[in-house]
Amino acid sequence: EVVVLDEFQEDQEDEEEEGEGGEKISPFEPTEVVEKGQITSPFDENGVAVAGSKKETLPLTWENVQLVLDELRPYLQNDGGDCKISEIDGPIVLLELQGSCSSCSSSATTMKMGIERTLAERIPEISEVNAVMPNQEPITEKGIQDVLDSIRPFLSVSGGNIELDKYFDDKSHPTISLKMSGPPLKSMAVRMEIVNRMKRKFPLVQDVDIKAADADDRSL
Repeated sequence: EVVVLDEFQEDQEDEEEEGEGGEKISPFEPTEVVEKGQITSPFDENGVAVAGSKKETLPLTWENVQLVLDELRPYLQNDGGDCKISEIDGPIVLLELQGSCSSCSSSATTMKMGIERTLAERIPEISEVNAVMPNQEPITEKGIQDVLDSIRPFLSVSGGNIELDKYFDDKSHPTISLKMSGPPLKSMAVRMEIVNRMKRKFPLVQDVDIKAADADDRSL
């Protein structure tokens, strides 16, 4: 059995908003008011943003996206992070993560369950919000092979191997497809370790697909 070297962990981020009279309220909770200076999380116990307050909906324009982001910005800045609009491609908004948000392990959760949900509620024309990072390493075949080279020695101990099938460096949904053979293919722990290593190398990759290399492996 292959030894999994690392474990992936995610930390939730606490965020806040200033309401009427200076009270601090969550932007994702409609009515609850807490004492001034108190920080509350915009996420429930499962890490999902609670429904936002009832505000008028807006058309999809650069200015309106900026307006909503300005409302959310204090919560990001409270934890040393920030974001700015990188591009609006039809109904897809691309945001550049800055500061701690660019390296935080829970940035994907904050983006999808917090920022995307809030933007979509205020601007219904938005179908998706994705992150881009400053100076991020582009997805290349060499970069993918470097990760695979670090994995192959452990797979070979159990008679396995892994190869790159294909990859798509799409700005809105970058993906990597891999082909694996041998007994390690049936280990969920091995699969998760490969996915985690790829996402640590390329944080913006949305999906890492691992499939059997040939018909014999599919029966494992």
